[in-house]
Amino acid sequence: MPLATPTTIQPLDHLALRGLDAAPALVLRGGTLSFKDLRSRIAQLAGWLKGQVPEHGARVATWAAKGELTCLMPLAAARAGLVHVPVNPLLKRTQVAHILEDSGAKLLIGTPARLASLEPGCRAVSEEDALAQAYAQGAELLPSSADVHDLAAILYTSGSTGRPKGVMLSHTNMWLGAESVASYLGLAADDCTLAVLPLSFDYGQNQLFSTWYAGGSVVPLDYLTPRDVVKAIERHGVTTLAAVPPLWVQLAELEWPPETAAKLRRLTNSGGALTIDLVARLRALFPQAQLFAMYGLTEAFRSTFLDPALIDSHPTSMGKAIPHAEILVIDDHGEVSADGEEGELVHCGPLVAQGYWQDATRTAERYKPAPKGSYYGGMAVWSGDRVKRDANGLLTFIGRRDAMIKSAGNRISPQEIEEAALATGLVAEAVALGVKDERLGQAVHLVVRALPSSSDADVELPRKLMQELPNFMQPKVIHWRAAMPIGPNGKIDRTALAQELGA
Repeated sequence: MPLATPTTIQPLDHLALRGLDAAPALVLRGGTLSFKDLRSRIAQLAGWLKGQVPEHGARVATWAAKGELTCLMPLAAARAGLVHVPVNPLLKRTQVAHILEDSGAKLLIGTPARLASLEPGCRAVSEEDALAQAYAQGAELLPSSADVHDLAAILYTSGSTGRPKGVMLSHTNMWLGAESVASYLGLAADDCTLAVLPLSFDYGQNQLFSTWYAGGSVVPLDYLTPRDVVKAIERHGVTTLAAVPPLWVQLAELEWPPETAAKLRRLTNSGGALTIDLVARLRALFPQAQLFAMYGLTEAFRSTFLDPALIDSHPTSMGKAIPHAEILVIDDHGEVSADGEEGELVHCGPLVAQGYWQDATRTAERYKPAPKGSYYGGMAVWSGDRVKRDANGLLTFIGRRDAMIKSAGNRISPQEIEEAALATGLVAEAVALGVKDERLGQAVHLVVRALPSSSDADVELPRKLMQELPNFMQPKVIHWRAAMPIGPNGKIDRTALAQELGA
C-alpha cells in the first residue's frame, strides 16, 4: 500500500526552515550561504517580488544560468504568493517567447544577454539588479501561510512533441516530492548534492528541494565538460550526484581518481533507462556508492525507483512505486494487468500534477480518473508508457505506445533494438527510429555513437545484430555519429534525430 499522505505538508518556502542555522545550504562561487543566510535572502527576495508583482498567483519567470537567483527563486516566489516559471537557459528566444506569452508572466528576471535577445514583452529585470534591489531594500517577508493546494510553479516541457506545454505543480506536489526522495535516498544533513541538472526540470529542481528537506547542502554547477563534474566532486566533497544517461555515459568514460570516486555515497538516474553495460561500469567505478535507477514524468514528478540492493541482479528494472505514489499497470480493457502482462503505467496519488496550464484538451488526454482498483482514486496520469510487472512487483519498461515502430505489420520496441546494440559492447549510445518506407510502412534506422575502443564497429555491429535480433527488427540503415544531439534537459534529442532522418 502507498505511504499515507502525512499531515505535515507545508508551503514550499518552508523547506528553507529545516536546516540548522550555521549549516551550509548553498555553495556559490562567491561563498557559502548557511541556512540562516538562505532564510534571510529568500525572505528579502520574496519581499521585493511582492512589491514588484503584488497580484496573488501571478507568474514570474527566470531565464538565467544556475546561481543564487535561480536557486532562491522557487522558494522566494512561493513565499510571495507567486507562481514561478523557470525557463531552461539553453532554450532559444522563440521557445522562450512562447513560454512567456503562454504563462502570462508579469516579470522576467534573467541575464542581460538573454533579455536583449527577446522582443519587448513582459517587464524584464537583470538578475544582478533584482538581487541588488532586494537586498538593498531588506524587506523580509515572513514564511508563507499559503494553501498547500495552491499553484506554486509551472514547469514547461522541452517541446519534444510540439510547442512546450506547462505542467502545473502545487506546493503539495513539490513538498511531498522532496520528502519522498529524501526518504528513499536516505539523505541527511551531512550530505552535499552536486546540482548539474537544469533547474527548469522537475528532476533538477528536486536536487534542491530534497537536499534542503534533509538539511543538506547544494552545489549548483553548469559544467562545460564532464571533467568539470569530477573536479567539483573533489573540491566540495560531494556525496550525491544525479544525472541522465548521456552524462553517465560520458562520466563512465573518464579516469576517476579512486579517492574522488569514494566520496560519492549515492548516484541517481532518471530521464532514460540505464543499460546493463552502463550499470556494470558505474558499479565498477563507484563500488561504495548506492546506484538508484528511477523513472518519472513531469506530469507526476517521480514514479518509481529500484532498491540499490537489486541493481546488480535487475539492472534494467524500473523498481517499485516511490513513497506517496501508487503505480498501476492497466491493460487495454481498463483492468489491472496480471503479472508478466504488458499494460500502461498509470500514476495515482498526491504527486500527480494539476494538469497543463491553459490547455484543457491536452490535460484531458493525459489526466483521467484513476482506475477502479486505485487506493488513492481521484485524477491519475495515464503515462502512455508500456510496462510489465513481475511476480515480485518489479516493473520493466517496454516502450511508449506512440514510439513503437510499425514495420511490415510488426510492432517493434525501439528500446529492444537499442539494448541489443549497446549489449554488443561496440557502441556507447544508440537510438532506434522508424522512418517512412514505401514497402515496409516504416523501416528501422539505428543511430549510434561508437565506443572509442571500437575500431571495427561499423563491420561488427551489423553482424552481431544479425545474431541477436530477428529479421524484422534488423536496422535497414545504421547511422554513425561522432556525437549525439543533446536536448535542453540533457537527454538525447530524439526529435532532432527523427527530423534529420525524416522519421
